[in-house]
Parts: sequence; C-alpha cells; structure tokens
Amino acid sequence: MTWKESLLANYTDGILILHQEKIVYEQYFGALKSDGIHAAMSVSKTFTGTLGALLVLEGLLNEHNTGADYVPDLNNSAFGDATIREILDMTTALKYSEDYSDPNAEIWSFSSAGNPFTKANADSEPSNYYEYLKTVQKDGNHGEVFSYKTINTDVMGWIISSVTGKSIPELLSERIWKPLGTHYDGYYQIDGAGIAFAGGGLSANLRDMAMFGEMICNKGSFNNQQILPAELVEDIMHGGDRQFLKNWSYRKMWWVLNNDHGAFAARGVHGQTIYIDPKAEMVIVRFASHPEAKNSKNDPTSLPAYHAVANYLMNK
Repeated sequence: MTWKESLLANYTDGILILHQEKIVYEQYFGALKSDGIHAAMSVSKTFTGTLGALLVLEGLLNEHNTGADYVPDLNNSAFGDATIREILDMTTALKYSEDYSDPNAEIWSFSSAGNPFTKANADSEPSNYYEYLKTVQKDGNHGEVFSYKTINTDVMGWIISSVTGKSIPELLSERIWKPLGTHYDGYYQIDGAGIAFAGGGLSANLRDMAMFGEMICNKGSFNNQQILPAELVEDIMHGGDRQFLKNWSYRKMWWVLNNDHGAFAARGVHGQTIYIDPKAEMVIVRFASHPEAKNSKNDPTSLPAYHAVANYLMNK
C-alpha cells in the first residue's frame, strides 16, 4: 500500500507532518480545510493527562494521594482510594464497561449524565458528569491491571479543577494553548452543568494540534520558550509498566509504542492521532472519520505508514 492509499483507506480528513520543526506535508480531504475545527475524541485525554502530570511536578498534586484527598465527594466511589498515579495511568479497578456495542454498558449511563439537555428521569439519575462519577463502584484492586476507561480522565479533570479552581478549558488555554500561540479557538463539549467532557470533548484545528505535538517532541519547548518542563515529557517517553500491555505501555494518558524510534502518541476513536517520533524529529497529526471507532481498524495501515515516513525523512 502506498502512503496516498493509506490515507484513503483510513478515511483521512486532514493530515500534517512536521519534520525538524517545518511543515513538510499537509493535505485535506472532504469538508475539512486548513482553518477548520475537528473533533479530537480521546486525544482530549492526553491534554487532561498532561495537565495532571504538570500539577504533580509543580506539587499541587501528589501522585501517591487518592482521589478523595482532593475531591471529598469521591470518598464513597471507586476513585476514593485510587491514587493519582493509578488514575493517570488507568490502572484503576472500576465496575464500568466501555463496550459501545453493549446497550447495557455503563458508558451509556455516563453519556446520559453528560447530555446537556433536560433529562426525562432527572430526579433519579445523575444529571452531570460529576454526579455520575460519584456513583462508580470498585471491581477488584487498584494497580493490578491496565484498563482503558474514559471516566478515569473525567475524574482527573474534576481533581485538576478542584485544586486549581479552574475548568479544564480555562487551564488548558492558560498553560498550553495561549503560550503555544495557536491560531484558532478550540472548544469542549459540556454537560448541562457546564462541565467539560475532559475524556473526549475537545475539538481543535489541525495546525494548532501540530504545534502542541512539536512542543512535546521538543521536550516542552516551542517558539523559544519552555512551555512544559522537559522532565514531564521525558517521564512520558519513558513509558508505563510494560506488564499491562503487549509491546505498548500507557503513561499519563499517552500511548507509548516502545518501538526502535521511541515513538509515542495521543489517540482517539475513528482515527484521531498526534504521533511523535523523537528519533526522526517528526510529528504527524491526523483527523479522520473512519466508520469504525476502534484504532485496531486503522492501525495496520497507519502505524507502518508513519514509521516508513519517519525512516524516509531520516534518510533525506
């Protein structure tokens, strides 16, 4: 398969490649244009995780403290005794299914809580994200198994907002978006209480996402300023506990490939990604509309293509 064929196979809406801080490739398909805004889906998690990691470094959060230490309302939930580290790395033990094909999975109750419009059973069901998070129960022991569940990110968002007094959109704007010098406003999906969907609600511009990726690739530096501590990025690049995932690992809501280039990525359903290859000094950002949500549907024709481009650029 050629590079061009891979873009079509994966329903690419827009893709941009940076190499050594310069745009070397940029293409748009369908409705998306260079000034457009696109849903980032679970790439949103990476922004929340990065903000959480930043607060740990700054001492506002202690990764050994629990969710209830910062949000007492979580005391009777599964997050009450989960540590910040377990929440950030998604090694919590939660009675929660994110199987979209199961109509009885808890994901639908969480989604219903996030519905910004009036609910039929408003008196008996959670009416916003925070109310739902208080109801999540424990299933097993924290720290024993990696389990990718969006509500970890949303409870992290609640904890971050609790200790900073700022919403996730406000903090992201203040600490990352504005310092980067981004060109377009991003925005978040919110629930009826105005709480941002920290786990998947961000929409943003492709070039602005590439600026974020380039800053991470440069260990927190962009436009001659240190936006995030180099130590934070180095910790992410080191990866998480490899016993939980075959070949890959998960660290502070980043996916670490553990390949020979040390690549790591932010990933979202239907094909959204920020892919960073430090060895090749390459960042790839893609927005897509694959009809099937799972990354497993496009990884076989995406990840080899990214690696091939990295090798090509290194040999130019």
